[in-house]
Amino acid sequence: MDKVKIGPQPLVFPMPAFLVGANVEGKPNFMTVAWGGVACGEPPMVSVAIRHPRYTLKGMKENMTFSVNVASADQVKEVDFCGIKTGAKEDKVRACKFKVFYGKVETAPMIEQCPVNLECKIEHMLDLGSHVLVVGKIEETYVSGKCFTGEHPDVNKIRPIGWTTLPANVYQELGDTVGKAFKIGLELK
Repeated sequence: MDKVKIGPQPLVFPMPAFLVGANVEGKPNFMTVAWGGVACGEPPMVSVAIRHPRYTLKGMKENMTFSVNVASADQVKEVDFCGIKTGAKEDKVRACKFKVFYGKVETAPMIEQCPVNLECKIEHMLDLGSHVLVVGKIEETYVSGKCFTGEHPDVNKIRPIGWTTLPANVYQELGDTVGKAFKIGLELK
């Protein structure tokens, strides 16, 4: 067996490059989160893992709401900026020229330019050590009209990006199709 032990590490791919939003002291702020994903189907929930000192987490705790904004490949500069700057010192909305909107959850700011927005109420917060796992119930999902094929959101039109850790340390789009889901596995019979 040709395996190299590297110690316990969260090497799960792809890691999304979400823009998580919260109002902090009444002002919208967004941070980049790579550790997140689907937490539950019924009811629909999403989870994000955030370091304790993060400015956005302060607003999440303050309002018990947040948003997950799925950026497109065209927004890679904004995604990176929101990951390397703190909202405690920078007005990220102004710097990134984000158009902010709110839905029925009035304290979860969302980014109009992002093709997908999930508006969430916090259901659980779990202190795991270096990070807090925040689980939010999705109250509404917004998808840009140009990102549909027929009645369904189309990932190829959304163009979400993920983050790849070292050694590459880059943002990437999804790659080529390798098989049809719920069909290709049947070839193993």
